[in-house]
This record gives sequence, structure tokens and C-alpha cells, in this order.
Amino acid sequence: MQNGSTRSQEQLRGLSRPFFDTLANLGFGGVAWYVALSLGSALTGNLAAICLVPLVEPGQLMPSGLGWLMSGTADMQVLAFVIASAVFAMLRWQAARVGARLASRYGMYMRQTVHARRIDAPLSSLSDATSAEIAHVLTYNVEIVTQGFNALLQLLVAGLTTVVSLAMALWLSPQLLLAVPFVVGFALIASRISSREQVAVNRQYVADLTRLFWLSEDFPRRWRHIRSFGREDAEKAHYADISQRLGKGYRRQLDLIASGRLVLEMLAALGIAAIFFIANRWHGVDRAALIAVCLLLARLLPYLVSTRQYFQQLRTSIPAFELWHRHVDLAAAGRNKAASSSPVSDALHIRQLQLDAPTPLDVRDLTLVPGELTLICGDSGIGKSSLVDVLAGMVAPAQFRARLGDDAIDFAAYAALVGKGAYVSQSVRPWQITVRECLRWAAPDASDAAMLQALVDVGLDKRLADASSALDTTLSSSSSRLSGGELQRLLLAQVLLHRPAIALLDEATSALDPDAELAVLSTLKRRLPQTIIIAVSHRAGVASVADQCLAISAGRGIVTTPDARETDRAAAL
Repeated sequence: MQNGSTRSQEQLRGLSRPFFDTLANLGFGGVAWYVALSLGSALTGNLAAICLVPLVEPGQLMPSGLGWLMSGTADMQVLAFVIASAVFAMLRWQAARVGARLASRYGMYMRQTVHARRIDAPLSSLSDATSAEIAHVLTYNVEIVTQGFNALLQLLVAGLTTVVSLAMALWLSPQLLLAVPFVVGFALIASRISSREQVAVNRQYVADLTRLFWLSEDFPRRWRHIRSFGREDAEKAHYADISQRLGKGYRRQLDLIASGRLVLEMLAALGIAAIFFIANRWHGVDRAALIAVCLLLARLLPYLVSTRQYFQQLRTSIPAFELWHRHVDLAAAGRNKAASSSPVSDALHIRQLQLDAPTPLDVRDLTLVPGELTLICGDSGIGKSSLVDVLAGMVAPAQFRARLGDDAIDFAAYAALVGKGAYVSQSVRPWQITVRECLRWAAPDASDAAMLQALVDVGLDKRLADASSALDTTLSSSSSRLSGGELQRLLLAQVLLHRPAIALLDEATSALDPDAELAVLSTLKRRLPQTIIIAVSHRAGVASVADQCLAISAGRGIVTTPDARETDRAAAL
């Protein structure tokens, strides 16, 4: 247990600097203003409590420095109490508004940072986390961290109020200094109760939520798979088991909060009793001072009740912040942006391209010409997708030698050259709401006429027959949902509008029938004369529209052209 506690402390120390870095992005001006408002509300709240003393116990002498509260009539004393209470309420309201703005900005920063870092991270980092974990860290996980930040703000208010209240109580009755060790001791005991169990419960809760994300991901496709195998009962039981653990975890969190609150309230009652026990035994303590101290300490009871809950929320946010930081603490991919949006003008001759992992592959003498289509074929799992990642400039190969025209280029120059590209795979589904948003995402300046023409080119004009509303077709509604092949056509329409320097189609036409596949690929070649087109397909018929074929077998890529294929067939005959 000691080793676990030591690891937790080291972990917290490791996360402290990243956490303060996130606070720095908020700007210390807003935090300082929040602290000032909280301090002002604590002072005026205590002053309002002291203003009750002459109303509760008329005729009693106030401690030194507060005699002015006894001056004037009872109406003036009531007015002083009302003014102090009103100022306290206004300051606390303004502090709450500033705290809400800070929490909102903090949540926005956390979401934007992790999303941007995920996009800029190298492709290999995606293999280290499940899609459910990534979805979780982009959504609910940040919400937990934001709640922890808000709890920290509330703890700051509670701390300032406690310090100011105790300071004024000690000023009114210095004899209470004898009770400070008891108060500190009670506070330390309360802070240690169930804290280790709370952290363990919170970590398990976050892990179960991530697992639930994984089970819920892409449910329509999983539904078909589950039903076809007749495994409905097994999936229901599995989901129910995780849901039960989540329910128990949530209940245990609330139980721990309630138990801690009970212990804290009991310790607070004992502490206040000890203070007044000492005060009553100490000669020279006047009644007005005791009443003032009682009122000041009574103001702390609501904070004592809520402080425990805020501490638990803060502990809950620690594993969530750790997960957020792990996804943010990624090296940038180092991708070189294209120097300009101009297409590749000369042929790219790749003399050697070698991959060591995940599948060894050696490709030699591959020439990529704008306006021509290169077919990559081979058995599944042989390295086709890995090769496409390299040709897209997203993953650096083990060796790379190439020329552009008469000039030799390295992989960094190649990646910059194909920076304005388009990569479409069979597993990508549009995430935009309408057809217009999907096409406008790929080409922000495209006109309605250009988008409609692209739909005609890919063969979606018949499916979206009404030209007046075709672009506003909703992709997610059940009445207008596009099939898998139609979604692939829509993504290919994005390619036509984007006019990339290189278009990489990794099984991007797999959901089309063979004739439709050939028609769409032929249209792409005709409409994109300045684009290098690379298509991965298992269908042999695609070779009829390809200018060359890169066949991968036994760790090698062999390039053949239509003329060479005809020569081989003639020789075989």
C-alpha cells in the first residue's frame, strides 16, 4: 500500500506542471479577479454576520475596533446589516459569474487542445489507443476535468472564507488560539478518510465508461453482426455487467461523499464545542465576542458540508486529466505543408521505397504521372495500406530515393509536394450533416453548380434526383440515408472538387459493382488531368482502366504496364 501511495504522489507531482500550464492559458488576470471577488465576499459576509451581534444581544459592548456597529439606533444597525448582506450577495454573484466564464474557457481550451493535438499527431499514435478511448477523451473525459476545475474554484472560495472567518474569530477572541491545533488535527483526519478508496473507485469508473464507449461504438453495424450470430443475450449480459459496475461505482462515490460529509460535520461540531469549552473556561472573554465568534464559525458549516464533495470531484478529475494529458503529450507529426496549391507538373520517379514495419516491403522503379491511374493489388495483409500511407506522405519509410523531373528529392520534399492530397479509404463515413456540408468541407469555395456537377460525375444524380434540394439532403436521417456505395460516391465527389495533387483511394470503390467502379475511376482520370491517382483494389478488372499496376507479393512490389501485360500474355500463348 505504501508503494501505491508513493506512486500516486509521484504521479500527482508529474501532473502538477501540465495542470498549471493549462491554467496559464486562461490568463492570470481572470483568476486574480476571481480571487479578489472571493476575498471581498468573504470579508463582507463576515462583516454581515458580525452586524447581527447588536441585534441579537443589544447593549453588549463590541470588541475593540467594532464599536461603531453599536452606534446609532436599532434601525441604523438593521440598515448596516442589510447593506453588508447586499454587498456580500452581489460580490458572491459576480464571483460566480467570473468562475463560470473561467470554467467555460477552461473546458473549451481542453477540448480544442486535445482535438488539435490528435489531428497533428503522427499516424502511429492512433494505433496505441482504441477509437472508444479517443472518443471518450474528446467528450466526457474533458467534462470530468472541467468539473474538477470548477471544484478547485469552489475550494478556493471555501479556503478564503475559512481563513478570513478564522482570522476574524481570533481577532475578536485571541484566546481561541489554543483551539487551533485541535481544528488543524480534525481537518487532517477528515481529509484522509476514504481518500485512497475514492481514487480507486474513480479510476475504475473512468475505465468502465471507456469500455462502454467501445461497446456503443458504431452500434448499427454491430447490431447486424450480433443478430446474425444469434448472440443477443450474450451482448445484453455483457452490457448489463458493465452498466452494473458503473451503477455500483457511482453509488460508492456518493456513499463515500456522504460518509465523509458526516465525519466532517461531526468533527466540525466537536471542534466548535472545544473552542467554546475553552472560551467559557477562560476569564475575560466577553459575551459579545463569543456571539460574534459563533456567528462567524456558523458561516463555515455550509462550506464544510460542500468542501468534502468538491475534494472528491477534484480527485475524480485526476485520472481524467491524466488521460487527457497522455493524448495531448504527443509529438507533432512533422508534416510538411505544400509550398503552394499548384499541382505536380512533372513525373515522380521513385527509384526505391522500402518499408521495414509492420510488413517488410521493397518497391523499385515506380513512376507516378499526373493524369494517370496506378493500381496497387495484392493479397490482404501484405502491406498495401502501409504503402499508401507512405505515398500519402504521412509515414516515413525506412529508405526513400526519388526524382522529380531531373531533380533528386528526399522524403521530406516528397511529402511537401503531395501535401495537397486526398486520401479516401473504405472505412471512412462522412460525418457532416448534409451533402452540401460534406462537399463544401472538401472545397470551401465550390459553387452549387460545381457541386451538382460533381454529383453527376460520380453517379449520384439519379439518387438525388431533385436538383433543387439534392445538396441539402440529410445524411443521417432514415428517410434519406445513403447506402455504402452511395457514400463512397459522395467521398469521390469530394476528391473531384478538391482537385488534389495526389488522390489515394484505398478500397474506396469496394462497395460499388464492377461496372460502376470502372465508370467512376474513368471519370476521375478524365476530370483530374493534373492529379496522380493511386487506387487499391482486389478486382482484376480495374487493371483495364489503369495505366500501370503495382503488384505486391513476397515483400516486393513489381510494376507492370498494359503493354508489358500484353507481351507477357502473348509469350505465354
